[in-house]
Formats: sequence, structure tokens, C-alpha cells
Amino acid sequence: MSLLTEHRSGTVDLGPAAALSCRECGQRYPLSPIFACNECFGPLEIAYDLPTGDPEALRSRIEAGPRSIWRYAPLLPVPADVADKPNLNPGGTPLVRADRLAAELGVTGELHVKDDSGNPTHSFKDRVVACAVEAARAFGFTTLSCSSTGNLAGAVGAAAARAGLRSCVFIPHDLEHAKVTAAAVYGGELVGIEGSYDDVNRFCSELIGDPAGEGWGFVNVNLRPYYAEGSKTLAYEICEQLGWRLPDQLVVPIASGSQLTKIDKALRELITLGLVEDKPYKIFGAQAEGCSPVSQAFKNGQDVIRPVRPATIAKSLAIGNPADGPYVLDIARRTGGAVEDVTDEQIVDAIKLLARTEGIFAETAGGVTVGVTRKLLAEGVLDPSLTTVVLNTGEGLKTLDAVAPTTGPSAVIRPDLTAFLDAGLA
Repeated sequence: MSLLTEHRSGTVDLGPAAALSCRECGQRYPLSPIFACNECFGPLEIAYDLPTGDPEALRSRIEAGPRSIWRYAPLLPVPADVADKPNLNPGGTPLVRADRLAAELGVTGELHVKDDSGNPTHSFKDRVVACAVEAARAFGFTTLSCSSTGNLAGAVGAAAARAGLRSCVFIPHDLEHAKVTAAAVYGGELVGIEGSYDDVNRFCSELIGDPAGEGWGFVNVNLRPYYAEGSKTLAYEICEQLGWRLPDQLVVPIASGSQLTKIDKALRELITLGLVEDKPYKIFGAQAEGCSPVSQAFKNGQDVIRPVRPATIAKSLAIGNPADGPYVLDIARRTGGAVEDVTDEQIVDAIKLLARTEGIFAETAGGVTVGVTRKLLAEGVLDPSLTTVVLNTGEGLKTLDAVAPTTGPSAVIRPDLTAFLDAGLA
């Protein structure tokens, strides 16, 4: 029996996940490792049979769960016993009340940083990969793979090692050295591709259609509908950490755009389930100027994303042809948000600002969100009186090259008090 035949026989247990549904035409498909609609080629996403009944009972069930993303298992495409399986148990990262940063930026309401650098491989990618691993298990895949700008490569390598799966991941050949090392250390295959991330992604799509890719689960291609749902847990955690309330404004980095779209999906789910009070919220997207196709489309009033060739230090966001870009535009416009970009210099300044004010060392993607937050506040687009959450999705130690040229010792002195005083450090 082939994998797909087995899937359609109804043997796949992915909890409340009921089917795949086309985001464009609504066509539904059985749960299987496919990612595009046969009718219109639109992207597929998970359709659920979500819990019904008393919201208080569901809230209590969630709060009694493990301190990881698996507390939200009733809302994810994973089996009920997922927490008992070998996995990295990501999530449960802090929502930091950023009062000193708020003072610097002129924010008078609550400002929070969702710091996802504390995940097992120090980026939010552990969340999405954890969901993809469960789909890979359900579909009988033996190799876990991906195309990656760095963080995802490490997350896949670690998750596969923990799950006992083979991994083979593909990256642009010129990624930050720290991210290459962090991906290779888990013992899987790491393959550098000459070209940009978009070139890597095209290669992976070819491999999926070749017999050489049989039995391979590409987390962000043929497992993408399941993988993407992991981003919802960021929004679930934020709302729970705010006392089961929606933030007024969120600033989210854009690479493929999937994270932003799933955060919006999660907020709407929480409202539908009665877990939070229904009220307006605004979502703002953040890009680096050197790879800002969604920002440019938003500012030009366009619906079509024009692909670009990335040229920015924010390599984790350097996707020149973002698959979910059009949906990001829809969400920003629907919620009253915006999409903005910042220069590499502004990214570095924002990394240092966050570190100096809150003790959080963000990677370049975090510099993008903080930089865009500062820019939108200065332009009067973000309301400084509202509750705002800014995402930091990775650890600054992964992108040391971005800050190293302008960061170092305050002084180098002889080991005596006179030298210390002469240096003006007292």
C-alpha cells in the first residue's frame, strides 16, 4: 500500500485536524503530504474540528498542560499524546514587559517583547518543526528535510536527531558561520547550494518530484500545511501571558510571511472559541530594506509581490519571493496595520537598543522588528498608548557578524588603578 493510499484510508491521527483546505477556492482534501490545490494551485492549510462547549473548561485544560506548545495540542494538527513522544518540547518562552525600551521609544502603554530565543535551538523555528515532525511520523517519512536561511536548518537537525529520523537540509552557501555550525552539529546532512534561498527552495521542489526524494518530508514544502500551524502557538502564548487578552498591536517579522498569517489565524481562533474577548487588533509586518518586496507592495498600494534579489544582513528574512506575501498584505490592510522596512544600519542600532534597555540580545530579525517599531512610532502609525507586542524570533549569538564591527571593549588598559582612572571609567 502506498503512503497516499494509507493516508486516505483514515489511519492518520493528527488530533483535531480534519482535512486540508485550499485558502483560495476552499476545495478540501484528505490529510496527506500535499501543499497545493489541484484545482487552482492555491496553498493548502489545515481545517479543524475544534473543541466546542465551555470556554472556561478549555482554558483550564490548556493551563493544566505542559509548559510547552503541547498545552495547545487541542488546537494543533498533532495527536493527543504528542507530549509523551520524543521531541524537543519548544515554547513557553517569556513575554518580557519592556518598560525601559518603551521609555526610549516614547511608548506610554504596555510594550512587550515576545522573546523566542529561549527555544531549544534558539529560534521560533523549533515550534513549526515540532508540528512538522508529528506529520512526518504520521505519514511514515524516514528523512526530514528543508530549505532554510539558517534557523530552520538547525531546528530540523535537532528535531530529527531527537525523533530518531535522518535529516538532510539545504541552505544558501553563504549563510552566517554560526548558523552553519549550529545546523551541522546534530550529525545530519547539511548541503550548501550556490545561490539565494529562492534557488534552494526551487531545488527542493524538484527533489520532491524525483524518486530520490521518496520518503522525504520537507517541513516547509510537502509538510508545509502542518509545519506552518506551529506559528500559531506564538499568538496563543502571547494572549495567555497577557491574561487571556488580545494585544492591540503586534509587530511581526516577514520572511515567507507564513508566521504573520498564522498569528492572525490563531487570534481569530481564540476569539471564535471564546478564550479571549473579541476586539480589534492591528498586525504590522517588518522587513529589511534589502529584501522588502512585501513592504514595497504595501506602500505602493499593490496586490502583487514583485520578487527581489536579497541584499541584507538580516539573512533569516532574506526571501525574495515570499509565498505568503499577498496574504500578509490582506491581513495588514484588514486589521488596519502596515508593512514597513528598515536599513541594515537601523537593524544594528535596534539590536543594540534592545540589548541596552532590556538585556535581550536579538538576532538580525529581532533588530528588524524593533527597528520597524521605532520607525512606525516616529511616523505616527503605531499608537504609543496601546498594548503592543514586538517579536524577537532568534538569538543574537547566531548573527554576531552584524554587530561585531561596531561592538567591543570600552577600553584596553594596564592592570592598575591609575590606568583605569586615566581611561575615564570611574
